[in-house]
Amino acid sequence: MKEICADVLFQVSDFAHEEVLTHLGLTSPYQLLGLFEGIGLAQTGGAAWTGRMPNRIWLYRQPILAYGSTREDRLEDIIKHVLVHEIGHHFGLSDADMEAIDQAED
Repeated sequence: MKEICADVLFQVSDFAHEEVLTHLGLTSPYQLLGLFEGIGLAQTGGAAWTGRMPNRIWLYRQPILAYGSTREDRLEDIIKHVLVHEIGHHFGLSDADMEAIDQAED
């Protein structure tokens, strides 16, 4: 039986680092609520890659709080949505894949 390597670190920070924002072409740290950093399991075939850091999922606290203050959604639901989105990237889903899943739920 093949063992799947699914290591992922979850990290929370007030804001994304400036170089991350620059790389993504964002002008404000409030534009990024979460980020997947790494290689999705679908792209690795689930095999462990020697010498590379585990995947990381970042949640950015201040942007999430600011976004939540302008919405009627519960903060817990916003965090859940961002977390599920980033975990989707960990498993190799694209933004289009997740958008289709969101549309199917409506």
